[in-house]
Amino acid sequence: MAKSIFKKLGGEYEQQGDYLIPHLTVPAEEDRSIGLWGRWHLDYLKQYLKVTYTNLLTSGKLNTYLADSDWQTQERSHRLIENMKKTQCITERLKEENSLEWVQRLNNIKACAREIVNEEIIYA
Repeated sequence: MAKSIFKKLGGEYEQQGDYLIPHLTVPAEEDRSIGLWGRWHLDYLKQYLKVTYTNLLTSGKLNTYLADSDWQTQERSHRLIENMKKTQCITERLKEENSLEWVQRLNNIKACAREIVNEEIIYA
């Protein structure tokens, strides 16, 4: 059966039987890599903010949005870690004198920074 293409109401439609089915396409997106933070935010959007996810996807802006979110989260996390290290006097000298304590304190700081950026950016 031959399919007919119709242009009506500012769009293209394909006739299938008695119905006109619209030709829907998603705009091409810029190809940017998305890191771990961006993938976590994508999962959050899909699960809890379905309308926002659908709007970003259909407008062709999802990949750019996630890449920007990933970059912003990485930068915020790095700044938080550096500030906390200065505040808590975690230095290279401590690393030389007591490496076990240095690792423990640094891991604690990283966990705190992760919680902060999750609340501020990823799950907001």
